[in-house]
Amino acid sequence: MEYFDVIIVGGGLAGLTAALHLEQYGHAVLVCEKQQYPHHKVCGEYVSAEVVPYLKKLGISLDTTNTVSIDTLQLSTVSGKSIKGKLPLGGKGISRYALDNLLYEAALERNIPFVFGNVTAIQFADDLFQVRTASGDTFSAKMVIGAYGKRSNLDKHLDRPFFRKKSRWLGIKAHYAYQDFPDNLVALHTFEGGYGGLSRTETGAVNFCYLVSYSSFRRENDVHRFNENVVAKNPFLGAFLEDAEPLFKEPLAIAQVSFEKKETVKEHVIMCGDTAGLIHPLCGNGMAMAIHSAKLASEQIHLYLTDSTFDRGIMEKRYTALWKNNFGYRLWMGRQLQSLLINRELSHIALGLATRSPRLLRYLIKQTHGKPIL
Repeated sequence: MEYFDVIIVGGGLAGLTAALHLEQYGHAVLVCEKQQYPHHKVCGEYVSAEVVPYLKKLGISLDTTNTVSIDTLQLSTVSGKSIKGKLPLGGKGISRYALDNLLYEAALERNIPFVFGNVTAIQFADDLFQVRTASGDTFSAKMVIGAYGKRSNLDKHLDRPFFRKKSRWLGIKAHYAYQDFPDNLVALHTFEGGYGGLSRTETGAVNFCYLVSYSSFRRENDVHRFNENVVAKNPFLGAFLEDAEPLFKEPLAIAQVSFEKKETVKEHVIMCGDTAGLIHPLCGNGMAMAIHSAKLASEQIHLYLTDSTFDRGIMEKRYTALWKNNFGYRLWMGRQLQSLLINRELSHIALGLATRSPRLLRYLIKQTHGKPIL
């Protein structure tokens, strides 16, 4: 059985970032990822500039991928009432197809091994983990990071409570050719039962990713009909969908998108990114927060692996506290904004207030975005 210091289950942003960080410390790392790179994912594809200094420290430059510089946020209600505001740090428009692959190629250059296929079991005994794959291979490690995404059969295997609850949310994403969308803008537009984000990616395509409640979607039960009959009722989204040219044969979809509270540590597995808690699209930036969570986990794991006085229990408590301190308020704020914006009457009132008080909009943006990660 092959042994590693750390096995990372999931090769998305959190998993790949943790692999690069731990490799810099000199630890032996294995990444288990179910899909070959590159591949598209349902994601907003706007990454806050707060992570740029940290990624540079890991040897990753986003400028090599023709990212789009974004500095303005636009919000609109179902009826089309809108407001714009400057983002304090700004961000980059880049697809997960490109960003995940950029990190993957950096990992290959550093000889980080990968195993492609589903992980079916994670077991902990005698202070050691065993990770089993669908192909029958088993690997062992002192530590395991769970970075396998929003929802997985592993959550059932680990008996995580959120997995037993049905979620009301569905995620839809596609790329479009649309010349009239400003390069520097990330836009968040609401419609009946949901809201969607628009931003340009490194290829010039505009990413349109939205969340919708099942109760709203099931009235049409078809993405194309739902876009035409519900999403397009927002004037901004209506104009976009009328003139934009779809670049995917069919939109990508993900079901059971859960915003339930999740454990940051379960059965001694350290959870990162969406596996630790799904970052709400309205509370800042999920891509940046996934990367940041990997940094926090990697630092605590490094201390555990190198300092005999820093035992597993201390490490797990420290990581849990750091997660809560860094992301707890942003997650709470995202839930409040969601409740506000998907309510037709309240969103109209709120945007009216923000229009008359730019300081209020700046305050909300600041509260839902992080500081530069150094």
